[in-house]
Amino acid sequence: MTLYRSNLPQLAGSDFLTDGGLETSLIFHYGIDLPCFAAFPLVTSEDGRETLRSYFKPYLETARQRKLGFILDTVTWRANADWGAKLGYSAEALAGVLRMSVAFACELRETYATANSPIVINGILGPRSDGYRAGDRMSPKEAERYHEAQIEVFHATQADMVSAVTLTYPEEAIGIVRAAQAHGMPVVISFTVETDGRLPSEETLQDAIEQVDAATGSGPAYYMINCAHPTHFESTMAGHGAWLGRIRGIRANASTMSHAELDAATELDAGDPEDLGRHYRALRHRLTQLRVLGGCCGTDHRHIAAICEACQPRAAEPREALAAAGVSMRA
Repeated sequence: MTLYRSNLPQLAGSDFLTDGGLETSLIFHYGIDLPCFAAFPLVTSEDGRETLRSYFKPYLETARQRKLGFILDTVTWRANADWGAKLGYSAEALAGVLRMSVAFACELRETYATANSPIVINGILGPRSDGYRAGDRMSPKEAERYHEAQIEVFHATQADMVSAVTLTYPEEAIGIVRAAQAHGMPVVISFTVETDGRLPSEETLQDAIEQVDAATGSGPAYYMINCAHPTHFESTMAGHGAWLGRIRGIRANASTMSHAELDAATELDAGDPEDLGRHYRALRHRLTQLRVLGGCCGTDHRHIAAICEACQPRAAEPREALAAAGVSMRA
């Protein structure tokens, strides 16, 4: 039985966290080889699940300590037909992976969720082609047919919602939203952008969001931006418009490098967690509905903690607060 499918708590106005860059953390911090940048095979073995428990633990503990909600993603960004075939997975095997990924997320929810820190299980879909290039663009109808199999499996599990992450063009997003609507699944669309703030397909964020909303009756629960540094898209947030209110989440990269530079990098660029947090704080003044705070490539739990501190600073201890006010603690 799902907990939140009919009433996503992150829409109520409180902040929710996500994890950081799963794949980059596994590669560079855990030393795990990920062919095709796919993390989903880990969920099929106990050793792999133990690695994933170790990865998610500090994020979940941060949310619990801060009394914040958490959007817990399945590790299925590459678990679609094309990428699965490259890794030797049949359609049936991929369906099994999706179910195992949700079951694993539910296990973590049982361990870490509290009344003050609800955990939403989020079934993750990735783009059919590369997350850094638009590639061969499907029509909305083609995209709906392609992604329907994943959404159908998620619908039969305890996943509360689905999210399509690192999308590069609006037609694929439209198809995903329509497939989710057909199955009664809440859906979130997360676009990525280049250093000029435009999608890899060259649409602006505004154009992409407005195009998807127009084609689906404002179907997405909300939109997100991921896999880009805030400096790549901050300038596009100037001014006003209803489309800005549709953006509720940011999962930025740690690095200011372009997608092409990141693709060619042999070392991890972790950037500056505190500076990243300051960018998030500034974005909240422009994106009044920004409530989902997380990271993407190069980020880890240190970045999420810094984003929390920038956006929701802890109350100072009494002694610190008095000292800051210039009150002496000496008798």
